[in-house]
Amino acid sequence: MQRDQIVAAFDFDGTITTSDSLRDFVQYTIGLGRLAVGVMRASPWLVGLQAGVCDRGAAKARFLAATLGGMTQCELEDAAQQYATHGLQALIRPEMAARILEHRRRRHRLVLVSASPAHYLKHWAAGVGFDAVLATELEFRGDRFSGRLALPNCWGPEKVRRLQQWFGSESPHVLYAYGDSRGDQEMLALADHAWLRGCEAMPTIDAWENKR
Repeated sequence: MQRDQIVAAFDFDGTITTSDSLRDFVQYTIGLGRLAVGVMRASPWLVGLQAGVCDRGAAKARFLAATLGGMTQCELEDAAQQYATHGLQALIRPEMAARILEHRRRRHRLVLVSASPAHYLKHWAAGVGFDAVLATELEFRGDRFSGRLALPNCWGPEKVRRLQQWFGSESPHVLYAYGDSRGDQEMLALADHAWLRGCEAMPTIDAWENKR
């Protein structure tokens, strides 16, 4: 990371999208019937998550194991590319697509920081000009999805850890950050200019820059 670099970091689900992309991706990949069965199988962990007694990463891994477990890496990559091309666009908020384009126009570096799986995010992000995707990674044993996460769930403090790792020895000159939930608070606190959906109207980039 160069000392004079300006970076815009975006959460994905709920910030750029109107709804949860992970559930949508799973349904797109295996169908509604198999999704419903998987939700039932993972329900003890999903209920535990809602009750605050189960770790988010553990609940996500159980849900993915119950729905996508055993799929080959090739099958998942193909499904991810198909979803990014044909399914995901329907969830994108137009105003966020415009904000991403505006950061690109100003030659800012763009990084997507999400708890959703990187498999489909990387295809979508490459198509709209992101420089990097920092997201939840799935574990494969041989060529099959093991039902586990390869790295910690990219949520909360893990988002900051991933960002700082990506920055390297030099932090950016200016960091913009966009989020919508508790899982984004640490990333927003790290930023020079931060916006949390639902708290206020999104300021223009010029309005932020004029405060510097």
